[in-house]
Amino acid sequence: MARRVLVSSSRRGDGQGFTLVELLVALLIGLIVMAGFGSVYLAGQHVSRTSRALSEVQESLRIGSELLARDIRHAGATGCGNQRIANALAVGPANGGAIWWSDWRRAIHGFDGDDPDIPAGKATGDRVAGKPSLQVLGIKGVSYSVAWHDDAQAKFTLRESIDDLSVGDVLVVCDYDHAAIFRSSSISGRTVGHAKGDGNCSAGLGYPASCESLNRYVFGPNAMLTPAYVADWYVGTNPDKGLSLYRLGLEGGVLKRHEMVRGVTDMQLAYHQDGLASPFVRASEVADWEKVTAVRVTFTLQSTDQRAGVDNAPISRQSSMTTVLRHRVP
Repeated sequence: MARRVLVSSSRRGDGQGFTLVELLVALLIGLIVMAGFGSVYLAGQHVSRTSRALSEVQESLRIGSELLARDIRHAGATGCGNQRIANALAVGPANGGAIWWSDWRRAIHGFDGDDPDIPAGKATGDRVAGKPSLQVLGIKGVSYSVAWHDDAQAKFTLRESIDDLSVGDVLVVCDYDHAAIFRSSSISGRTVGHAKGDGNCSAGLGYPASCESLNRYVFGPNAMLTPAYVADWYVGTNPDKGLSLYRLGLEGGVLKRHEMVRGVTDMQLAYHQDGLASPFVRASEVADWEKVTAVRVTFTLQSTDQRAGVDNAPISRQSSMTTVLRHRVP
């Protein structure tokens, strides 16, 4: 019995092509697929940018908070735990000086936007007008042990080699009795000089400080000598015309500005003073800076990527911390 073979009428011959309608439909489907892939790709790119910007903001907030907390915590510290300070600096209060970094009675001092020691302006490193600032005085993390003190020659001999000290540095030496602040008049080998006339109003380092008479005192073996730490923290204009957290510091006797954390657009400061009814007050409301025991810092930080957030805006975050001055709290 013969079989019949059915051939579909939809089967095309080898020489037959696609119609214009079929090509247009295929092209439309291809465009839809490509648009879908493109949308997914762009969404992924934006998510990646947002993630990087968030990480940047959080890391900058952490760094800024740690830097300020460290400085506030150690403001006024001398290294030996005592608060009797003899200030032999020629620009210090014992000699009628009024330079902020020479007055250790103001180990911490804030401003609501009128800091006279940093000019406001729009140039790189200038303070943003109206923004609060904070000045702190303390000691650096490196210290040297005194082997002996030749008071007659106004020289200290240290047990360790001197790696990072230079002539003109502001130094703090202390023992169980008191601390003394002076400028190094000479550096040679393991010796550090504190002669009169080289930034010091007196070669005597006794307590209380006297610029009129030689109030002598010999620091014994194992007294500690440490470079002084000076900082004025403020929000300033960075080289890209954005805003950053800046620090004005004393290096070799010269004040220098350094950009510390980029993207800090605001820094608000509040102070706790013993004896005041309000828990935290503005700088202008502090009656006695020697009684300030804690500082609350609030940072506002913005991502450097200006299109990382919603609606292609920069990401902005705020963080607050409260830090206690270690040497003023029992």
